[in-house]
Amino acid sequence: MTSRNWEPFRRTAAARIAAAVALFLSGHAASAQNLSILPVNVFLPAGQKAASLSLTNHGDKPTSIQVRAYDWGQRNDEDQLTDSKLIVVIPPLVTISAGGTQIIRLILRQTPVASEATYRIVLDQIPGPNEPGVVQMVLRLSIPVFASPEIKVVPQPQFHLERDAERLFLVGVNTGKSHETLHDIVATASDGRKFNVKTKVSPYLLVGATRRWELDAQGHAPQPGETLTLTAHGIIGAIEEQVRVIATP
Repeated sequence: MTSRNWEPFRRTAAARIAAAVALFLSGHAASAQNLSILPVNVFLPAGQKAASLSLTNHGDKPTSIQVRAYDWGQRNDEDQLTDSKLIVVIPPLVTISAGGTQIIRLILRQTPVASEATYRIVLDQIPGPNEPGVVQMVLRLSIPVFASPEIKVVPQPQFHLERDAERLFLVGVNTGKSHETLHDIVATASDGRKFNVKTKVSPYLLVGATRRWELDAQGHAPQPGETLTLTAHGIIGAIEEQVRVIATP
């Protein structure tokens, strides 16, 4: 699998995903598997129809995993997942021994034509047999898959700010043909006030999607008609532009 150096989410080391959950339940213990997966994002460049995931069980017991593929879109500020017929996972059900590693193959049935196609591979841990005095915590892992068409495609995000009562939102619309990722979002008013993203949310802005990020206005949101400076980091580099505040439609 080829890498894309400009993609900030690409990782060269396995992402250790552990269920470190403290349960304050008298007389009970927490039992969870410790898994890692590589890569944490999958990119299928033009013409490539296959990729693989490496899933390792770092626990001291075997664990079973169900693997499913979904078409991934965004609507109303939320991810939308629907069963996919365009990408296949092999095998869809695995049991990994303690300390063992399993390779999951991903096969794309159809190459995208005009714009990037996006999918999610969801891996669900299947609970083992119940043990007296033990509460089992199972994991769900979700891996994004981006498949590129033959033609060159780029994201084209457009931004504005919306004020809703005392709340402030950055609104992004992606009119391009590939996804964008946004990090380090800050809106700065002319008097130097800075508005950061209020809570950590997914950075992805998919093709054709509209996303809203709530900014921490602390009761002092700028008025409709004001212009602020938006700064952020995206796939193709730094973003800096003037954005206008409008009243929520």
